[in-house]
Amino acid sequence: MKIGILGTGGMAAALGGAWTATGHEVVIGGRSPERAERTAREIGAAGHGSLADAAAHGDAVLVAVPAAAAPPLVGRLANGLAGRTVIDCTNALVPTGDGLMLDTGGATSVARQLAAAAPDARVVKAFNLCHVSIWSLRPPTFEDVPLAVPYCADHPAAAAATETLISSIGCTPAPCGGLARAAYLEATAALAIGLWWSGGEPRAVFPTPGEVSRP
Repeated sequence: MKIGILGTGGMAAALGGAWTATGHEVVIGGRSPERAERTAREIGAAGHGSLADAAAHGDAVLVAVPAAAAPPLVGRLANGLAGRTVIDCTNALVPTGDGLMLDTGGATSVARQLAAAAPDARVVKAFNLCHVSIWSLRPPTFEDVPLAVPYCADHPAAAAATETLISSIGCTPAPCGGLARAAYLEATAALAIGLWWSGGEPRAVFPTPGEVSRP
């Protein structure tokens, strides 16, 4: 699959590197040509260029920029993103005295903001729950169980493309409904990442039915 990545930071490199390693054709796009070239070189991507170049390249486009910058960026690229699967991996999290909180500017989710900014794109929420280090694992497997990747999507073709990208890096797709439910994924990120930061273990909060002891 052709994948354009908007951004040159940790998530762009980790997910872009994972997809490149499994044969996808990745192009890195950034505001800085030097950083885009460096990230592309480090992960062995097929190419690099501007943000518009990456958007135009991808059958799927990963938005890997800070959450506050994502809606205006997607809005500027809206024409080029029409008909494409646009994957939002951002988290609009801010630290407070009461732990991590969401700051989505009054919207229900960042993903819905992207969908409003580019109404002809097929926006998906995915890859937002784990730290960048998890996406650098080849593959992300824990206790012999592949990592499950929740996602929310409205369009069947976008959901299928996202499942392909999840499965190709050795993970298990976990469909969680339409984009209206993306707010739940973003809130879950605030909870889970807050637990990690405080030294907790989010997995311990969600035992599988087979692990629950019965009298």
